[in-house]
Amino acid sequence: MSGLLEAQNVTRVFGSGLLSRGQTLAVDDVSLRIDEDNPSITAIAGESGSGKTTLARLLLGVIQPTAGSILYRGQSLKSMDASARKKFRREVQAIFQDPYETYNPVYKVDQTLTTPLRKFGLARTRAEAQQRMEESLRLAGLRPEDTLGRYPHQLSGGQRQRIMVARALLLHPRVILADEPVSMVDASLRATILESLVKLNREFGISLIYITHDLTTAYQVSQNIYVLYRGSVAEVGSVEQVIRQPKHPYTRLLVGSVPLPDPDLRWGGETNLETRGAASAQKETQGCKYANRCPFAMPECREAPPPLYRTDDDRAVACYLYKDAPPISGKEMAESLAVTRGSTLAPNN
Repeated sequence: MSGLLEAQNVTRVFGSGLLSRGQTLAVDDVSLRIDEDNPSITAIAGESGSGKTTLARLLLGVIQPTAGSILYRGQSLKSMDASARKKFRREVQAIFQDPYETYNPVYKVDQTLTTPLRKFGLARTRAEAQQRMEESLRLAGLRPEDTLGRYPHQLSGGQRQRIMVARALLLHPRVILADEPVSMVDASLRATILESLVKLNREFGISLIYITHDLTTAYQVSQNIYVLYRGSVAEVGSVEQVIRQPKHPYTRLLVGSVPLPDPDLRWGGETNLETRGAASAQKETQGCKYANRCPFAMPECREAPPPLYRTDDDRAVACYLYKDAPPISGKEMAESLAVTRGSTLAPNN
């Protein structure tokens, strides 16, 4: 199978300003692959500051990696000519966390849809443009007669977000990167928007990269998941394995922090681990980044960062607790997941 969108050993370092020599390692040697012939839904999860949004911006070509490569159909984004980059811009679309920021409040929402049609030359006449806009709105769960001709402030947050889904659909993308697409939407609308995104994968063969801090929705819609901690992959694999039986102590903490539906039950049993280690969490160590928060830390954890160990066919963990398992590179694991965990496997419901 051929790779559609790939991150190969990508690292991104940011400087901290003119008056400081400090640097921030936002993404650290991360590999990810979406296959051309095997559309999938891949979640990238982690707490704030884990590098999720930086990785998304790298995959979109908004910023360039400090090391490693972002490839589309085997070609580096850096080396693309104008024609190839235009095709990439059309086929890899984004849906962001706050849809209101993407609108110009003085223009009607129609402009959000007509601009990409005009820019990419996708409609020969006004009638054809109107037809395509109405079709994409319906696919996103909106009624054109209730949407077109209105200003952004006249629509709900859920409607504005679904217009962004419709905008992406207009361009017939191969990949949609959704960065926290429901975090600023009412709970009653989250399921509707997520259902629309899953439908794009199932019915149109569009691959989705779903950036989230919410493991519940990641489990509901995804097939694969990458759990990031301070820019590094802590655990990666099938969402069924990682969420139901987490192995990395950090993944256990995240899963243990998900509230249970029974109010009489205590949840977040592992949150004591966070409290105990939070004061020293940001102290730099040349070993595992999680060592200062981890109750299972061993001397070797502070000496060198652990590689990924393949604990299952469809899971790898960056933790010395599993050093008896064979090591695997991030690139090899990404390729393995892309081949074996595509849309032939229905998302969890």
